[in-house]
Amino acid sequence: MEKVTLTINGLQVEVPSSYTVLEAAKEAGIDIPTLCYLKDINEVGACRVCLVEVEGARSLQASCVLPVSEGMVVKSNTKNVRQTVKNTVELILANHNRECLTCFRNRNCELQTLSEELGIEEISFEGEKRPGTVDDKSHSIVRDASKCILCGRCVNVCKKVQEIGILDFTKRGFNTEVAPAFDKSMAEAPCIYCGQCIIACPVAALREKSDIERVWEAIEDSDIHVLVQTAPAVRAGLGEEFGLPIGTRVTGKMVSALKRLGFNKVFDTNFGADLTIMEEGHELLSRIQNGGKLPMITSCSPGWVRYCEFYYPEFLENLSTCKSPHQMLGAVLKSYYAEMNDIDPEKIFVVSIMPCTSKKTEASREEMEVKGLRDVDAVLTTRELGKMIRQARIKFLQLPDDEAFDRIFGEYTGAGVIFGATGGVMEAALRTVADVLTGEDLEDIEYNSVRGVEEGVKEAELEIAGNKIKIAVAHGTAMAGRVLEMVKSGEKDYHFIEVMGCSGGCVTGGGQPQVSAKDLMDVDVRVERAKALYEEDTVMTYRKSHQNPMIKKIYDEFLGKPNGHKSHELLHTHYHRREIYVTKGNCCDSQLEEAACGCEK
Repeated sequence: MEKVTLTINGLQVEVPSSYTVLEAAKEAGIDIPTLCYLKDINEVGACRVCLVEVEGARSLQASCVLPVSEGMVVKSNTKNVRQTVKNTVELILANHNRECLTCFRNRNCELQTLSEELGIEEISFEGEKRPGTVDDKSHSIVRDASKCILCGRCVNVCKKVQEIGILDFTKRGFNTEVAPAFDKSMAEAPCIYCGQCIIACPVAALREKSDIERVWEAIEDSDIHVLVQTAPAVRAGLGEEFGLPIGTRVTGKMVSALKRLGFNKVFDTNFGADLTIMEEGHELLSRIQNGGKLPMITSCSPGWVRYCEFYYPEFLENLSTCKSPHQMLGAVLKSYYAEMNDIDPEKIFVVSIMPCTSKKTEASREEMEVKGLRDVDAVLTTRELGKMIRQARIKFLQLPDDEAFDRIFGEYTGAGVIFGATGGVMEAALRTVADVLTGEDLEDIEYNSVRGVEEGVKEAELEIAGNKIKIAVAHGTAMAGRVLEMVKSGEKDYHFIEVMGCSGGCVTGGGQPQVSAKDLMDVDVRVERAKALYEEDTVMTYRKSHQNPMIKKIYDEFLGKPNGHKSHELLHTHYHRREIYVTKGNCCDSQLEEAACGCEK
């Protein structure tokens, strides 16, 4: 690789010729501030915060888009640079909603941090403030235009990573804002609520719709039996809310915190994941052996399901009919658990702690109820759980590491844990399917071909008990679209496809702790958080879903058999085609949350 030598702040640096000055400075340990920059996604030089002086140049240059060259001399800390950057940030703050103390991102805001670093104590350019439009109509995402700094990070994550393009710059001049087309709300747009826009936002212009107060009210109501369950990816992210390194596994501390918050029982969605594998694995075998619709595609990611409903409805019959793990467990808690403990199901309030903002919308779907009872009553993100722990004044880092989930719905296998990483659902399913087909307890259970976060579709052909099974794994809706196009064209032929709505899977869901753009230059969050899940998998007594003694118990005592009548009543569902553009006449078939088309229906 060709290299060049340049000088930054008097320090000679040798870097690849493909680098920008910002990347070269990073490698040399020199910190240049950024705001709009998001590596490989939003490199546009729009905010003018990463300015540097370049010897021979007529003006200051944006380092994030400035290529390095041989002999270049750069200074990032001159008086001119410091004052210009400070003025730029003051101009951004001049029309920004600066109610920082009551802001969702207080003490975790890149603009706030930058202002402190630059020593901004007053604003020299006071003027008209940005309009305070708040769009909170969806179940998942709230958009606050008064806090938007027009950096474009959310726009390009949606366009370039997810390849959907729900958000864009609208209007002109001072009135410019980032919003869905045609002044639609997030509830009316064909949004999948993956929340990657929230993760990308450096401020609080985008956030999840909070259920914290509803959950507190339920906990404090002595007439309600409040149950909580936690998704596998939460244990790999929650520690970051309290300053622990990215990817630190905090299972025991998380359980300790939940018990101290006052929930009646603390369960694990991993039990639901094991249950999902039993249902989904047998559904796959049934489709293969009985001429069912193939390829079968996983249905545990609600963002992916919405993507399919909007953009590829011709594949809806290919989706597994299984509910996602937390919905399955919710249904079981309001039936089997209620019977076991002689509790009125209507008095049970189920809370799911999820890494995903789309789970909020999923829980509200009309299909996600049995006999008039919602499977799940409230969904909190990992970030919201962090807030509740702080509100309760719990010293998270001082909590014990060995507290266990409550039985029986806190019993799980390694297969359930790895659900949170891309390829995990596929691997968990294969562990069970392989044993069922061979009639043996196979020892080789780590399917490395479906692991990892590399770009592109991971695929493999496995021979199990004389059966050839072709599989594919896609993470992020951009990759999902590509694999579906290959299937449509006949280029590829699979039996089973796993799709996760977010790149890397649930570990990087839209409800996980936010990581600054600077930190993202140093670490691949997807890899680090996934490591925590695979580590937990390896230490589990049981690593296959069908070996979970409590899974066997629930089938023996209650469900009967996988894919049986009782299972279909409680654990399976269906999906609908959704219209991308809602107009009068098609709104009632669109299944959107709140279609504001004015239709009298």
